[in-house]
Amino acid sequence: MDRTIKVKLNLSDSDVETLKETQRVASEVFNDHVAWAFENKTWSKNKAHKQLYRIERVKFPQLPSAMVQTIRDTALEAVKVVKFKFQPRKSVSSGIRYDKRLFRLRGQQLTLSSVKGRIKTLVSFPEWCKDVTESGTLRALQLTWNKSSKQFYANFVFRLEDRSLKMEGGIIGLDRGLINIVTTSEGMIYDARLVRKNQRKHLFLRRKLSTKCTRSAKRLLKKLSGKEKRFSREQNHVLSKKLAAASGVQTYVIEDLKGIRNKRRGKHLNKLLSSWSFFQLETFLTYKCAAQGISVVKVDARYTSQRCSCCGEIRKENRSGGKYSCSKCGFKCHADINAAINIRDRWVSQSSQRLNVEQGAVKHPNGDGTSQAPRFRPCAGTI
Repeated sequence: MDRTIKVKLNLSDSDVETLKETQRVASEVFNDHVAWAFENKTWSKNKAHKQLYRIERVKFPQLPSAMVQTIRDTALEAVKVVKFKFQPRKSVSSGIRYDKRLFRLRGQQLTLSSVKGRIKTLVSFPEWCKDVTESGTLRALQLTWNKSSKQFYANFVFRLEDRSLKMEGGIIGLDRGLINIVTTSEGMIYDARLVRKNQRKHLFLRRKLSTKCTRSAKRLLKKLSGKEKRFSREQNHVLSKKLAAASGVQTYVIEDLKGIRNKRRGKHLNKLLSSWSFFQLETFLTYKCAAQGISVVKVDARYTSQRCSCCGEIRKENRSGGKYSCSKCGFKCHADINAAINIRDRWVSQSSQRLNVEQGAVKHPNGDGTSQAPRFRPCAGTI
């Protein structure tokens, strides 16, 4: 498991300009590799190295050779992700990946490679990440530039040993939603009132300030930029940390919400879905639970909100807002709690079926009730 720690770098003006020049050159090398990949229709790093490495070294002799290779890897990985659907571009202020050849951390002294040799600075890690820095292994570093604060930041990547998963504990289903961020199958509800209130507040301010063309309004808009996202990220961190710290939990079961924004659901609902940070919460919950030995698994999300967790009937009319009332057996429950129970039960059912299949394969490897090994018939030409 990898953990990232972000630290601000205290650099002199000359060092800042040197790193900016390094970013500018790195962006050109990145774009050259992307253009080559689209021209040759391949993201092979080996082929790119054979055809472009010497050309880039002659074109940018001031750039360290190891940095040319890391930029090549970053560019071709970006092309592989988009699968030639569009051409990735790197701006002059984009981050740079540093591997162990390009930086060195000795105590508090950090040295970074650049177009003008090594840059030295002092860094100090916050107290809350002391256990990560002491028990983890430093793997890489990402150098980034923040335009608003006009500061360089170093994102240190530490590799931690995977903690063994818990063998005892309960299985809890989690239903994620727009009104309630998370609802557990145990009946705990974490509503989204603060997040939605903050979103409405910033939407009102943006609409009000955008109608004005004064300099003060533009300054305030710039100041508010990213504030809403930071608030939502903090809420997701707090909630995921609380769930990961729960005692007596072995597994969290969540819905697979991939592609939920692909369908057209109306202007109002599409806007709510676009501001819904369900994947961020899933990411935070996954790595925080991994550190505690709790597994996070996914199940199919279809009909989990329409199915009765008591009798199994599926009817869309049974759910009305936040209430669920089964027309067949009369079961009544909070709609999100009912969905969370269905999510949990679906995973339990799949696990039991998988276990039965594995046990049956062990007892009856031939599939006909016998355990005798099948006869071997050699093909022609075999010895």
